[in-house]
Amino acid sequence: MSNPYILIVEDEAPIREMLRMALSRAGFTLMEAGDTQQAHTLIFERLPQLVLLDWMLPGMSGIEFANRLKKDEITKDIPIIMLTAKTEEADKIRGLEIGADDYVTKPFSPRELIARIKAVLRRTMPLSDAECLTVKNLKLFPSEHRLTIDDQDVHIGPTEFRLLHFFMTHQDRVYNRTQVLDHVWGGNVYIEERTVDVHIRRLRKSLDEWGYDSLVQTVRGVGYRFSAKG
Repeated sequence: MSNPYILIVEDEAPIREMLRMALSRAGFTLMEAGDTQQAHTLIFERLPQLVLLDWMLPGMSGIEFANRLKKDEITKDIPIIMLTAKTEEADKIRGLEIGADDYVTKPFSPRELIARIKAVLRRTMPLSDAECLTVKNLKLFPSEHRLTIDDQDVHIGPTEFRLLHFFMTHQDRVYNRTQVLDHVWGGNVYIEERTVDVHIRRLRKSLDEWGYDSLVQTVRGVGYRFSAKG
């Protein structure tokens, strides 16, 4: 992964400077914006591989901007990490539900942030397995990062794609949240177990229109299972 291009959207200059220094040393190529209007301009000049987005911004909030990016056909697949001073679980879950891939609570250590950025970028890179995975009329093409149902393309976020890939390659076995985190997010990543529930809901929502949401099953008190069986 050579010099990934990251857009920092943060209105506080000292925080932007700290991020610039830490991320530059880590080998990232950076652009900076102090508000969402400037960020919008930069994004359409050059699509970033990841956006670091502050929750509280002048004008449009970071959460509203993230929602817009995820609804736009051009930017919907750009990973987003929210930078937030909000510590309530409901706020974190809200950020994940609108499409953010992760969140970091202020104050944070640069080392933790860099670890989270690298983890998100790993999850959004193409999977090396080139074979087509098939369950009924659902087909997953890992090397193309593509999902089809009834031969029609289905949009799915990068984390949900990796989650579905994991489930389809480990069918009919129950995994608890910790195991899913380890397999999909990777070890030594500081993410709460509730994050798994959010991405499971997003995956089911993507499959629901086609009647395939029942493939992702909740096993009460244990975890989750992917199965084409009843």
